[in-house]
Amino acid sequence: MTAAVPSLQLPVLEDIKSGLPNICGWEADISSVVNHHEPVFLSETNLRLEDITAGFACALHMHQPTIPAGANGSLISNLQHMFEHPHDGDNHNAGVFASCYGRMGDFIPQLVGEGCNPRIMLDYSGNLLWGLRQMGREDVLNNLKKITCDRQYQPYVEWLGTMWSHAVVPSTPIPDVKLQIQAWQHHFAALFGYDALRRVKGFSPPEMHMPNHPDTMYEYIKALKECGYQWLLVQEHSVENLDGSGLRHEQKYLPNRLIARNSRGAVISITALIKTQGSDTKLVAQMQPYFEAKGRGREQLGSVSVPSLVSQIADGENGGVMMNEFPRDFLRVHHELGSGRTGTVPMNGTEYLELITAAGAKSEDYPTCQAIQQHKIWQRVHPDQATPEAVEQAIAELKQTDHHFHMDGASWTNNMSWVQGYENVLEPMNQLSAAFHRKYDPLVQQDPTVTRQSDYQEALLYNLLVQTSCFRYWGQGTWTDYARELYARGSALLG
Repeated sequence: MTAAVPSLQLPVLEDIKSGLPNICGWEADISSVVNHHEPVFLSETNLRLEDITAGFACALHMHQPTIPAGANGSLISNLQHMFEHPHDGDNHNAGVFASCYGRMGDFIPQLVGEGCNPRIMLDYSGNLLWGLRQMGREDVLNNLKKITCDRQYQPYVEWLGTMWSHAVVPSTPIPDVKLQIQAWQHHFAALFGYDALRRVKGFSPPEMHMPNHPDTMYEYIKALKECGYQWLLVQEHSVENLDGSGLRHEQKYLPNRLIARNSRGAVISITALIKTQGSDTKLVAQMQPYFEAKGRGREQLGSVSVPSLVSQIADGENGGVMMNEFPRDFLRVHHELGSGRTGTVPMNGTEYLELITAAGAKSEDYPTCQAIQQHKIWQRVHPDQATPEAVEQAIAELKQTDHHFHMDGASWTNNMSWVQGYENVLEPMNQLSAAFHRKYDPLVQQDPTVTRQSDYQEALLYNLLVQTSCFRYWGQGTWTDYARELYARGSALLG
């Protein structure tokens, strides 16, 4: 049985502290909750591995940025801004978006009540969760609490962790990667409780963005593991085999061991589930992973035969297909499957990994992969003789001689860079991060409870907010202006 979290020994966390989201202050308590290796779904699942030929795992990604566009420039959710300016762009969709954020709290109880056996994974940014609270959307939050905290629905719903302010990892200052991850855990525990946080074992990176610089990649995986995460959702074309080749077809439907080696030769690894390529929202809206899984069978992992798993994620609210077709097809497919627990079945990521582990599958038997482009570096620098200087020299030479080579990372789309052309956001972002750590790192080292002070909380908030990917994704103009305003406020707080 799953051991219970000693919640009575832990402080009660409010999700709003000093008028701002609770994103820091109880790091040791949060760490004690998430750092465990006990199964969280195995005792609850109604699936038997031997009855399954293939599984499909669908995740919904939800996000709205925080912007300085409220009354007198106050911080508000972009969703609120949409409601207040319904005639701008596609802001008329605000009500539909809000409905999408809460509707799994209706779909899951409905399907379970009808005798079905649904599964869904949820990835919500911290910005969005805070914004829903700011807007007084208790209807949405209570719907999410129902399927998160009510034990009868826990076998069907899995939350995935993410970066609190939807920061893309490759261009996030390395010292802030862990702060982003921890901020989300703090906020989630304050909203849904320690027991719910304890069950969050998979991680969904914003924009499916994978760093490929050896040192950034290493620190990323190290931070995830230090924060208790056991697996990561990875975009198919953001990784390569250790020899530089693309993933084999069958490899995409098995867990992989993602290996990260830094410029000093240190090695770390984490389990990766591979999100296959395609038009994300259309694939999930029309439940394509189910139909793909129907054509898959079992695969061999070491001495164990395991079902294939088709993994896919999409924005849960964005575009007509998600607004209109997803409710129809999500319900239709699960009605078609009924209580089905044999053949092709819906599964969640951690549930799948716990089932195959219990059957004897070992991570050392997983196929191995690494971040894209790293093979070219290790061709020039022998891993056993790696030094930061040698790695940087190899990177510089590759940039000169190979126009396909870059260290910007890879994401769900290869035609979008979160680095090129955004120096006017990245430079202030890095400056604010440096100022934050210059001021607070020595203080926290002397007294860890400094992170409970309201000045630290507010400075951290602005530091994280400037890193929100939307301020680059939506191009120059209003969105980069938002970033510069957030930077100015954060800089003023840091003196």
